[in-house]
Amino acid sequence: MSDVIKKAAAAKAASAQIAMATTKKKNEALMAIAEELTVNQAEILAANSLDLENLVKKEGYNKAFYDRLALSAQRIADMTEGVRQLVSLPDPIGEVTGMVIRPNGLQVGQVRVPLGVVGIIYEARPNVTVDAAALALKAGNAVVLRGSSEAINSNIALVKCLQQALVKVDLPIGIINLIEDTERAAVQEMIRLNEYLDVLIPRGGANLIKTVMENASVPVIQTGTGVCHTFVDAGADVEMAIDIAFNAKTSRPGVCNAMETLLVHKDIAEAFLPRMLEKFFTTGVEVRGCEKTCGFDSRVQPASEEDWSTEYLDLIIAVKVVNSFAEAISHISHYGTGHSEAIVTSQYQRARDFQAQVDAAAVYVNASTRFTDGFEFGLGAEMGISTQKMHARGPMGLVALTSTKYIINGNGQIRQ
Repeated sequence: MSDVIKKAAAAKAASAQIAMATTKKKNEALMAIAEELTVNQAEILAANSLDLENLVKKEGYNKAFYDRLALSAQRIADMTEGVRQLVSLPDPIGEVTGMVIRPNGLQVGQVRVPLGVVGIIYEARPNVTVDAAALALKAGNAVVLRGSSEAINSNIALVKCLQQALVKVDLPIGIINLIEDTERAAVQEMIRLNEYLDVLIPRGGANLIKTVMENASVPVIQTGTGVCHTFVDAGADVEMAIDIAFNAKTSRPGVCNAMETLLVHKDIAEAFLPRMLEKFFTTGVEVRGCEKTCGFDSRVQPASEEDWSTEYLDLIIAVKVVNSFAEAISHISHYGTGHSEAIVTSQYQRARDFQAQVDAAAVYVNASTRFTDGFEFGLGAEMGISTQKMHARGPMGLVALTSTKYIINGNGQIRQ
């Protein structure tokens, strides 16, 4: 039996127990997880250091990838806080979402239930290991984790902590499983385990998501890439626009909610762009712009058609001057990935029109796209950002990891 099947089978066996666990028991497990992460911080950081050392020896990885992989005392504290926040959130399992009485006297309703066994395939970020496991547990699911080879030591150390916490509260360790086989064949095997897995969630770059979507037989909840835009409208507060755009691009460029394209209305370009470009260049941001943008600063490189649809995940940005609000909407509609889009404007109706016309999981007015995050939205953590239009869209919290079943109560009714 392969490691993949072994872990998936363990999750399937444990899923019935966690599905029936009380809210109190699940919260005890979460508090135990938070404690184990805190107590074992040094061990986790040592494992992460080994992953970072191994990464330096390889070619083809940029600073943004290194940042996604790196853990610190603060990032472990943030993970721990996210787990604790889940304890305070309502348990969705058992919630009756509707109940009606039919003319024949039958009571027909729906109740929230766990998905079952959730498979997560993800790339460099070790924090996903904790976020995914904690969310799945609170929603009554078992989980099978398959992280990237670059983060294998970090993930092993983290899952060790998670499983130690389960043992402390008398829950089976099979609730949280890590596939340690880092070969690509393990992923191909995992995505076809319909016998054990109820749903797959890929979280990572476009190639990973595409591979899973095209090859999986297990149902997939699609998370998407983030070609996120900020549109600076005519009449926008220039200081606000500079702060928002700078934060959206530079606060953490290697994440999916970072801005990749800046759109600027022609009527504000003269007042806004010279200052914005200077701030970008001072910080080391590479700017690729349209012809009009290039005219504002000789350091701007001409943008290619490919730039408008690229998720850089790096200190690179595409900038375009647009002639109208309608052109901005059209550009976002054509090149956006349905993730996060923002407008900076002083006009109320323009803000309402933007939120009504832009089709994305998160649409902002006068705020940075960097807030598209489960923790920031009060979800405790997130399983990923869904850009599809099924039952889960945007940051996927507890409810996104549940399904419903009909419950019907009668007093002897038979169908005529």
